[in-house]
Amino acid sequence: MIKVLFICHGNICRSPMAEFILKDMVQKRGIENQFEIASAATSTEEIWNGKGNPIYPPAQAELIKHNIGNTAYTNFSSKRARQVTREDYAHYDYLLCADSNNIRNTIRITGPDMDDKIKLLLDFTDCPGRSIADPWYSNRFDETYRDIVAGCEAFLKYLETAQKL
Repeated sequence: MIKVLFICHGNICRSPMAEFILKDMVQKRGIENQFEIASAATSTEEIWNGKGNPIYPPAQAELIKHNIGNTAYTNFSSKRARQVTREDYAHYDYLLCADSNNIRNTIRITGPDMDDKIKLLLDFTDCPGRSIADPWYSNRFDETYRDIVAGCEAFLKYLETAQKL
């Protein structure tokens, strides 16, 4: 089983979009049973009294626009923001971040990346080192969606090439 945790600042835009985009991709390929896919935040800004906020409505709308969310596996209606934990580092094989600040803050929470698990999602593309713009600020959910799709496709190709699939 390949365990993937997507990480962004608040876990209401980029990382949950990535979680459900990858779930959609692996389901369409018929390999969803080979994956555990989740997402988390580096901050607690979207978590109140122990309960996380749902996916930001414009991010939900972008997923729906691409027919994501209409199967039991890709249904995101119960997704709530949560913060990454030290235990997540041991549990997941890949901790894929949206930007370099997310990497730094993830390491602050999990401790040093001794197993080289923490990466930018776009490191798997032909643009390594590039961040995925935060649509909370840009309001360009379409651009964020395209970047995440490119990153997830490249990640799946990496797994195939590395014979992990």
